[in-house]
Amino acid sequence: MSNLDYHVPVLLQSSVDHLIGPLDGVYVDVTYGGGGHSEEILSRLGDDGLLLGFDQDVDAFDNILADERLIFVQSNFSHVKNFVEYYGFDGIDGLLADLGVSSHHFDDEGRGFSYRFDAELDMRMNQGASLSASDVLSTYSEKRLVEIFSDFGEVRNSKTLARGIVEARKVKKIKTVADFAQLIDRVYRGDRQKYLSQVYQALRIEVNQEFEVLKQMLIDAAEMLRPGGKLVVISYHSLEDKLVKRFFRDNNFSGKRLEDDFGRSLNTIKPISGRPIEPDEKEIKLNSRAASAKMRVAVKL
Repeated sequence: MSNLDYHVPVLLQSSVDHLIGPLDGVYVDVTYGGGGHSEEILSRLGDDGLLLGFDQDVDAFDNILADERLIFVQSNFSHVKNFVEYYGFDGIDGLLADLGVSSHHFDDEGRGFSYRFDAELDMRMNQGASLSASDVLSTYSEKRLVEIFSDFGEVRNSKTLARGIVEARKVKKIKTVADFAQLIDRVYRGDRQKYLSQVYQALRIEVNQEFEVLKQMLIDAAEMLRPGGKLVVISYHSLEDKLVKRFFRDNNFSGKRLEDDFGRSLNTIKPISGRPIEPDEKEIKLNSRAASAKMRVAVKL
């Protein structure tokens, strides 16, 4: 499997342009995937530069680059700080995160990430994790299901959907994409494909605890970065982008500015721009996934 078969990297040149500082620095790619971003980072570094690549999916092992400057870590990126310390680094010069689901996951018929293929409702990024999408649908309370579909998918009739799930599972476990499709056809409103996208997004976020993992990574990255170091994050839906934007602006997720007793900012990172960087029309034509991409960059003060 080639890197491009696994995943076509978005905003490749721009993201690495913003990321790279010292050519002998220590950098982190927390979403290794097909290795596209990592390969570009390594092409820019000098002989003494180092890159830590993180991915919890065993499929990423097929894409590990043969480069002595690369340390590959099979782990969720919420543990990035632990591994940076484990390998003896006292800080990093840049961190890149390309969030969301890779094209590989959407195209893998057996993983349950896409409603295009009938498969087990899995959706686990880490195939060793215990909780699957089917488990969520089978065991979560109606109230919790409402919260997930409302908060993570912005599904308008989340109460109707949750009620339908609870009633349907009394008769038969919702185990496969086909099982779930039968239920969706009875309750969806508006455009079916858009509705499915929202519902699947919500389930995937819950299964992989994506928002909690993202928050922890951002907090740790801000702490690990050396002065002048860059934090580059590419997101694909508004909920992720809002979290990143708020953290870059306020260095927390409450929306409140951190100040000392004299009203001076206590922020340790700041965004390089108030507006995100987006792909141009040429990239969007070549890679449809790029259409929803937004990149934000922060610098360590």
